[in-house]
Amino acid sequence: MVKVQNLVKEYPAFRLDNVSFSLESGKITGFIGRNGAGKTTTIKSMLNLVHPDSGEIYYFGKPLKGNESEIKGRIGYSTGTVNWYPRKKIRDIVATEKLFYKNWDEEAYRKYLSLFKLDESKTPLELSEGMKVKCNLLLALSHKAELLILDEPTSGLDPFSRDELLDVFTSLKNQGVSVFFSTHIISDIEKCADDIIYISEGRIAAAMPKNEFMSSFSNEGESLEETFLRLERGVRNG
Repeated sequence: MVKVQNLVKEYPAFRLDNVSFSLESGKITGFIGRNGAGKTTTIKSMLNLVHPDSGEIYYFGKPLKGNESEIKGRIGYSTGTVNWYPRKKIRDIVATEKLFYKNWDEEAYRKYLSLFKLDESKTPLELSEGMKVKCNLLLALSHKAELLILDEPTSGLDPFSRDELLDVFTSLKNQGVSVFFSTHIISDIEKCADDIIYISEGRIAAAMPKNEFMSSFSNEGESLEETFLRLERGVRNG
């Protein structure tokens, strides 16, 4: 579904260094790494929100370059923050947003509006941080996206809401939708991810099924979070 090849983005103090991985249809992929490792830069490069210095990105077998509009109509993107007009009602924001998508699904929109307990008459300014995250996800989930790319989607959510959202991810996966999400909450990855991509200091350290990752890197009895923390300290198995 997605192929990222040799992605490079250089800043004065950081380099995304030949990042390569692929995402499969109907899989949930967790993207892990500490702050500053390159997760957000990778995701923004995948969406051409920042312009990589080199590398190729393919969606559905087509290069992003030259097919950006068509591809973005088939994917959903959400960050842990919302940058919508803060004083506009949600219903007015949605009325504008859906004009950009040929596949806008009003039934799905109403379903997630109810599930997330969002009030259309409120403005983003009136929402808690957790509800702002849900508002962003509502828009990403309402146009029959075949792939969701989510940067810290559970940020600001209480434990119950996070579990609720992970259930949504699993339901979408069962419908053939791919979910690619970054998070600092490793237990969320442990609960629902099929695959793991681990980035460290701008390089992909591992990209494999979760069970294979655990077999390769975890000590006996370790949780995924404990494994990740140990790896970040530079300590391998044993």
